[in-house]
Amino acid sequence: MDTAVKPKVRVDYVPAEHYISREIVQLEKRLLWPKVWQLACRLEEIPFPGDYVTYDINDESVIVVRQTPDTIRAFYNVCQHRGRRLTEGCGSTARLQCRFHGWQWNLDGQVIRIVDREDWQGCPDMGDEDFSLPEIKVDTWAGFVFVNFDPACEPLARHLAPVPEYTDCYEFEKMRYRWYKSVRLPCNWKVALEAFSEGYHVFGTHPQLLDSQGDDVTRSFTFGRHGMFGYPAPARLPGAPSPRTGRPVPDDVRPGIVKFFADLEDQLKAITTQRDLEAARRILTECPADTPHLELLMKVGQFQAEAAIAEGAGWPNLTGEQIYKAGTDWHVFPNMIFLMSPDGMLFYRARPDGDNPDSCFYDICSIARYAPGAEPKLQREFYWGADDWKTDTVERFGLILSQDFANMTEVQKGMKSQAFRGARTNPLQESAISNFHRALREILFDEPSGA
Repeated sequence: MDTAVKPKVRVDYVPAEHYISREIVQLEKRLLWPKVWQLACRLEEIPFPGDYVTYDINDESVIVVRQTPDTIRAFYNVCQHRGRRLTEGCGSTARLQCRFHGWQWNLDGQVIRIVDREDWQGCPDMGDEDFSLPEIKVDTWAGFVFVNFDPACEPLARHLAPVPEYTDCYEFEKMRYRWYKSVRLPCNWKVALEAFSEGYHVFGTHPQLLDSQGDDVTRSFTFGRHGMFGYPAPARLPGAPSPRTGRPVPDDVRPGIVKFFADLEDQLKAITTQRDLEAARRILTECPADTPHLELLMKVGQFQAEAAIAEGAGWPNLTGEQIYKAGTDWHVFPNMIFLMSPDGMLFYRARPDGDNPDSCFYDICSIARYAPGAEPKLQREFYWGADDWKTDTVERFGLILSQDFANMTEVQKGMKSQAFRGARTNPLQESAISNFHRALREILFDEPSGA
């Protein structure tokens, strides 16, 4: 792509090249990923000293390890002898060891064993400091661990702002994994990410949800490099059919409210919980059919809080104003999406698959509130085969995600058509997407933020 005549991003337009160009992949590899804060894991994945998680991005690999009960460290995952990677996946260890020649490092990155070290007698640069594992910036927010390869990077808090101001009230740090699934998808990492950065697609992709969705018209908002969408002025509340269905609001919306939570549990098992569904069912017997709709939803929230507190899982002290302000779905630049409720969160992380613009790794995780010690054991599921995404998809990922996967793969194919010049993003419902690409171009092409 000739950068002298490269197309610009507008609120209603994103160039197709952003998704299919190998030049863009290389620019991201050189200018984006080495310089930006990115989600590596959650703290509950490394609860004890010696616990570690390996985070891979492009050609780099990072060891995130708990050094002490209060200290997290991150190191380049490469032996300083011959370049072998030291860890893969996750585990626990008292020391880091290269399985090639047996060199070892403490959890602070200091070398503690060089086999036959005397063989290097007289060679330069053979002090312990020359073989320490190079360290990477690491910081935490809301139970998440972020890393940054750039030693001169801005603080994580500045990068995240203003997201915590809107969402810290949900106490994500008190949630624990419900499930963790990772899949290789035949699409660009941005295509996968953006499938969950807007709610405009619900009508076309998830029509089964319209029966109890309420008003599905969203509004998208931008916050620096980040974005959010929500339902700031819905004509109908959850539990009622979408106005797009042409059906009126029933006199008794209680079954529709219960169905709203049942759909999430049956088809996604994320954002809300089975406990939330059971608590919502109380309105069928404890609230009269003619109870005002908003009052019913408030009673559902009360019943859900009571159930969580009774189980010892706790509940955030949220106000209606905080819930309204927080919206529904956040995109944290560059590659994290999350949707939340008081009882749970669904979050996504998209990563490129090497130099291939048509493939990505997509990590999908559900976390929820549990009483201390009652959380399920974390079982990571990996579906990284070329066709795993389309094998038993509904059984593995649920109906909602299977519908989204189908979109992603066909979008990637369609964007290669000579008849497709770029995405015509909805200025009101998809502006978080175009804003994301504006921020991306600012990094890749040093364009002014207003370009």
